[in-house]
Amino acid sequence: GGTMKRRAGEREKELKKKKLLEELGENRLPYLTPADADFHQLWKTKYSKLIFRKSDTVPEELHQMVQESFLTLREHNCFFQDLVRIKGKDFLTPVSRILIGNPGCTYRYLNTRLFTVPWPTEGYDIKYCSPGIHDACKALMRLNDYLHIEAVKALQGQNLFETKEIKSTTVIDREQSLSTSLTEQGSISKDQSSVGVPEDDRSLKNRTSYNLTLLNYMDPLQMLYLKQEPYFGMGNMAVSWHHDENLVERSTVAVYNYSCEDSAVQESHEQELKGRDPAVWHVGLKVAWDIETPGLAVPLHQGDIYLMLDDLNMTHQHCVLAGLSPRFSSTHRVADSSRGTLEYILGRCELALQNLQTDSDSMALSLKSLEAAVVKQVEEIHNEVEFEWLRQFWFQGKRYLKFTDWWLKPMAKLEEFWRKLEIMTSLVLSEVRKEQQIEEQRNEAISCFLLLLKERQKLRKEWTAR
Repeated sequence: GGTMKRRAGEREKELKKKKLLEELGENRLPYLTPADADFHQLWKTKYSKLIFRKSDTVPEELHQMVQESFLTLREHNCFFQDLVRIKGKDFLTPVSRILIGNPGCTYRYLNTRLFTVPWPTEGYDIKYCSPGIHDACKALMRLNDYLHIEAVKALQGQNLFETKEIKSTTVIDREQSLSTSLTEQGSISKDQSSVGVPEDDRSLKNRTSYNLTLLNYMDPLQMLYLKQEPYFGMGNMAVSWHHDENLVERSTVAVYNYSCEDSAVQESHEQELKGRDPAVWHVGLKVAWDIETPGLAVPLHQGDIYLMLDDLNMTHQHCVLAGLSPRFSSTHRVADSSRGTLEYILGRCELALQNLQTDSDSMALSLKSLEAAVVKQVEEIHNEVEFEWLRQFWFQGKRYLKFTDWWLKPMAKLEEFWRKLEIMTSLVLSEVRKEQQIEEQRNEAISCFLLLLKERQKLRKEWTAR
């Protein structure tokens, strides 16, 4: 049911996109940059949940640590293009990536599961392949802590002026509160940051406690082809329009930008250009499925940070517009880990194996129950372990060995579980062949069992082809 609903949703999005582009024809929608007179007014009214911090508001020591970590990871060839699946076809992402975060955490996007390179977390024994990689992961963990605090402050500040707005008939407070983010002057002032909304404290923490960061790297001059932005004519895109997937609802996304600018880029930036400067990296924003509201193109310079607060990621879409220089970014997220942690999948395996028993005398294995619901649950877990974990890991898993061998033991354990699940499948087959089975129970078990076996066969063929 979930798969069909998802496919229907994807089809609907495609039709909307097609219709939108047909309506536009050759005409492009307007978009604004900071050089335009109405830029700040548009940001204030339509994009107020985008918060920007200029690099000079961030501690210099943190800049140094984080930027060194990016360069170290590049030196160690730790950035990889992902093979993602869109509408049944495989594509290599133009951007190279690596995921760093809480041990045992994963992040799934475009049918690809990435496994975190664990950052040095207390209570975990993590051995890194080099001191440089350890230091890089530690620096990104420090950045994560810093961005968590900044996101809490920004949300508290937003709650505060929303409360003020309700109490007051004037809009002076709103103008002043917003000018902080719109003129890119850094953190919310002290009186705002100390005011929390008590009943929302837990929610604030849940929506800003980043459990991982997806690091991106791209050198545009090494790319043979980059897609053109289709709606506004914003130029070359490094990342197409999208909503970030697999996140806790209404959670904040925080992005640290490090574009390796040189003097040529700065010179180009000084020129008076219509629209966005193609030499400078930008983040593009638009209201989702809206052809009335102009888009925004916000320039990104070395060490700048931006936060997408609350439901901005759902109501709006964003893209990344390529400049000329190589660029790194660290994109911190609260990934929905309800089905995406090692702890979760090991628990699922333990649950499935509750239906397997060993005879104390002969040591022969048998199933405790052949009830359709039990068989179905076990075979669903079997598919999940094989296709969402083992194949996803080994498909591009050797990349992780450049950092640490941390995932090898858990994967060996999951393979052990998988072998037992294979035995359980063959036990179901031999049981349903026995004639003494009650026909009704047997037919019910066979029908749900066959569906899952067919699904497994289909997925195995797909993975073999990949």
